[in-house]
Amino acid sequence: MNLFTHENRNQSPETRQAYALYEILHTAVDFVAAISFLVGSVLFFWKDTQFTATWLFVIGSVFFTMKPTIRLVREIRLYQMGQKQRLAKQAGA
Repeated sequence: MNLFTHENRNQSPETRQAYALYEILHTAVDFVAAISFLVGSVLFFWKDTQFTATWLFVIGSVFFTMKPTIRLVREIRLYQMGQKQRLAKQAGA
């Protein structure tokens, strides 16, 4: 079994649930990053709010960096869940 394959997420109800939870987390992080960039962009129109705008861009960048991390962690977790199920089948459990 490899990482980033559809088979990993469809192995069992538990893997489908884990996949869904990670997708919700990924979407929430994506939303926070996008809102940070949008608000930061608007705040750049005024000189008095440029410092805050810069920080919102940094925060948005951190959240955008979290997205691939979440995906990798999700795939490793799904892979591990599949390995446990495969070992249990081999052991006759």
